[in-house]
Amino acid sequence: MSPSDDTAVNGAGEAGEASLDRRKFLTRAVTGVGVVGVLFTAVPFVESWLPSERARALGGPVTVDLAKVDPGQMVLVTWRRKPIFVVRRTPQMMSLLGNHDNHLKDPHSSNSQQPPYARNDMRARQADLFVAIAVCTHLGCLPKTRFKPGEMGPDWPGGFFCPCHGSRFDLAGRVFDGSPASLNLVIPPYALANAQTLMIGVDQATSTVSS
Repeated sequence: MSPSDDTAVNGAGEAGEASLDRRKFLTRAVTGVGVVGVLFTAVPFVESWLPSERARALGGPVTVDLAKVDPGQMVLVTWRRKPIFVVRRTPQMMSLLGNHDNHLKDPHSSNSQQPPYARNDMRARQADLFVAIAVCTHLGCLPKTRFKPGEMGPDWPGGFFCPCHGSRFDLAGRVFDGSPASLNLVIPPYALANAQTLMIGVDQATSTVSS
């Protein structure tokens, strides 16, 4: 065999080895990309089964110190990203609640949403404490406080007024006739851990919370 023949044979061998190495490299690369792709696909799927601290916080109960809410006053708190009215009703406020049932769309809250313990004249667990989701049942605006009797007309007993489209609600969150809203304000689940501690988001206080 001539030198030129040896060179040709060696060159062919080297080319074959290079081609084999190239195929191995490409096989590893494709396999690696596939594995990475599976991992990136799996991460969001796995994470969807693991609720984050933020997600858990959104559903957790909110505690309100009632010692800081004087009679006749209201505080606005947030639960599950919803504003919540917490009102300490005075004896005068409560006395005016039963005088205008004939001007209400749903005076007995038969078609409105509230827990069983709030389906009464005061729509509350405790007569002087009113808790409601501060969202108008028409299109979701935030009603404003109009607590002073006569403020919205001579027969106005005090309550809430939605500035967006004019819906009016009394101090039990019941909607007046002539309002665009058809339902009373929604009452969320809530409980009293003790005389001064309100817990919004639970129906029963499983433990006493210090105020």
